[in-house]
Amino acid sequence: MKHDTTDIQSLLSKHDIRPTQIRKAIAGLLFDGSDKHVTVDDVIEMARGQQIKTSVASVYNTLNQFAASGLLRRVSVEQGRAFFDTNLSAHHHFYFEDEERLEDIPVDAINIQGLPKLPKGRRIKSVDVTIRI
Repeated sequence: MKHDTTDIQSLLSKHDIRPTQIRKAIAGLLFDGSDKHVTVDDVIEMARGQQIKTSVASVYNTLNQFAASGLLRRVSVEQGRAFFDTNLSAHHHFYFEDEERLEDIPVDAINIQGLPKLPKGRRIKSVDVTIRI
């Protein structure tokens, strides 16, 4: 679902994120109704394409804040390289190393068996599979 300016403001407020101009602008780029896997560099490029002035630090901090608040899912593919996923439903990923991109895999396309015994008092929060190709 595409969000308009009022929706963006309420979306951020609902997640206890102060709706600054840059946060609203970045949210407008990301939450346009289509699922995305973006890096900090991708968002900077998207912002520049819309004449939005920002810095690497602002984008990095905003994406991490959105992830911490549950608006995005952070997917680490290697040390120092992460994507931010707007699709919050349960799913897995293909990571195309040569293209540096992610693609969704439906959760029911993978059957996970033989998980180790969990430490006492712990439960599985999620199992995320990234298949590198």
